[in-house]
Amino acid sequence: MLKGVKSKFTTPLNQVILLGFICLCCPGMFNALSGLGAGGSMSSNVSLVDSSNGALYGCFAIVGFFAGSVTNTIGVKATLTIGSIGYALYSAAFWVYDAKQISGFVIAAGAILGCCAGVFWSAQGAIMMSYPEEKNKGKYVAVFWALFNFGGILGSVIALGLNLKNQAGGVSTGTYTAFVVVMLIGVVVSLGLANPANVVRPDGTKIAIAKSAHWTSELKGALMIWKEWRMMALIPAFLASNWFYAYQFRINAIYFDPSTRALNDLMYWAFQIVGSILLGFLLDCQAMSRRGRGLVGLAIIFAIVMAVWAGGFAFQLTFDNDFSTPIHWDHPNFGGPFVLFLLYGLSDSLYQSYMYWLMGAMSNDPNLLARYAGFYKAVQSAGAAIAFGIDAVDIPLRWECLICWMLVFVSFPLILLVANKVTETNKSKINQSVN
Repeated sequence: MLKGVKSKFTTPLNQVILLGFICLCCPGMFNALSGLGAGGSMSSNVSLVDSSNGALYGCFAIVGFFAGSVTNTIGVKATLTIGSIGYALYSAAFWVYDAKQISGFVIAAGAILGCCAGVFWSAQGAIMMSYPEEKNKGKYVAVFWALFNFGGILGSVIALGLNLKNQAGGVSTGTYTAFVVVMLIGVVVSLGLANPANVVRPDGTKIAIAKSAHWTSELKGALMIWKEWRMMALIPAFLASNWFYAYQFRINAIYFDPSTRALNDLMYWAFQIVGSILLGFLLDCQAMSRRGRGLVGLAIIFAIVMAVWAGGFAFQLTFDNDFSTPIHWDHPNFGGPFVLFLLYGLSDSLYQSYMYWLMGAMSNDPNLLARYAGFYKAVQSAGAAIAFGIDAVDIPLRWECLICWMLVFVSFPLILLVANKVTETNKSKINQSVN
């Protein structure tokens, strides 16, 4: 009986669900905190949070390029545990700042989280993209993304409940306390992940794990990513995939009051779940070839993303950086911006879920996918660091919005080049790489 329970626990689906719960507690709650705008603090501290996020994403970008090698050397389980600790520390820094106004701790915590997150997401990507069978990769991305973004919903519900009557610029101290507790739960849960060697797919196959190479070989493997033309073609897409957070969360911080920001945040992450689930089932629809599914999915994402950013730019033209009277949800002008904000969440989930599916369609090798994920998050974080740097110098928001839109736009032709080369299977390639 005990053996049967263990075998069910070590299925790819259950491991991805557990991974999703860890991400719910750690990066999911971090997203909720970020989505409140200015880390939930007084809006006058936007520059401090931008500086912290600049340090975070700068360190994330540097570590991310080598994170796959770290993951392959010490293993996904240890990597996730070490990485998750950084999230709790970051949230604790805002807790301390709320009481003591120690700005240096916030910036230092951002840098530490950047290093931790770099390795965390490499391990996450290796699990999510290599554990499922090829026919289920889209659905597994959807399951993970839904659980991960439920963390954003949970954090937003906590913030909304603790700030319903709060009309000041920042959230209550209890909000930070709750976030730290949930993140620490995620750290503990990460200890329960199974070793990849014990994971068995429904078809009876095991995860193909190569023996850990010498660190010099791992370094060469990380550098070889730069010779992979598909990864080079996806750099603009990777760069764009987190660029818009600085702009979107800035709008939430200055345009809405605290309780309304929490409501917007909740719906932003809820629509992330909707988008990833719909896309996941489309990308696994067996009525079409894998290449066909990829091309159809990409066309749909392009139409939605362009329409959302066109609407966002039109909205941005109605106000600018000096907007000084945050609105509540009972304000007559609330409806349009609210719908726009949740559509931002929908388009984000479609774009990022597709990136994971596309990389997963390029290989089944967990070691290679760990490097892919690390490279993806490194470039993504470099983009976020630049975006938060731009936001910190307070350029006109209409230009910030236009940069986000144009960067996403130019990425699509290059994504198309890669999607057009998707093959029906990579099984022979994974066998060659392991033997």
